[in-house]
Amino acid sequence: MAFDAKLVMKDTVAMITLSGSLDAASASRFKEVIEQAAGQSPTKLVLLMSDLEFLASAGLRVLIFAKQKMGAKVDIYVVGSQGPVLGTLEMSGFHHSVYIQDTYIG
Repeated sequence: MAFDAKLVMKDTVAMITLSGSLDAASASRFKEVIEQAAGQSPTKLVLLMSDLEFLASAGLRVLIFAKQKMGAKVDIYVVGSQGPVLGTLEMSGFHHSVYIQDTYIG
């Protein structure tokens, strides 16, 4: 499945819906969306990942970039990640830097 990332701003919350496979070929698209979100000065970044099927190391690097770009004052929520995507987040230790949730209630 092709990767897609869609940004929606709800007040000061940046919500990005991710779907497909986030790998080296698609990481640059994800980074563009993160930069668009950062430009809106959000207070929260919500990554909706229930339709994300695969997360490669290149995608993980963009998540780390997002954490750095947004800064310490912006909480990042990873919502709906499952299977291999959640496994990648846990194996890398990135789950300690974000809020992992099954659902997001804003």
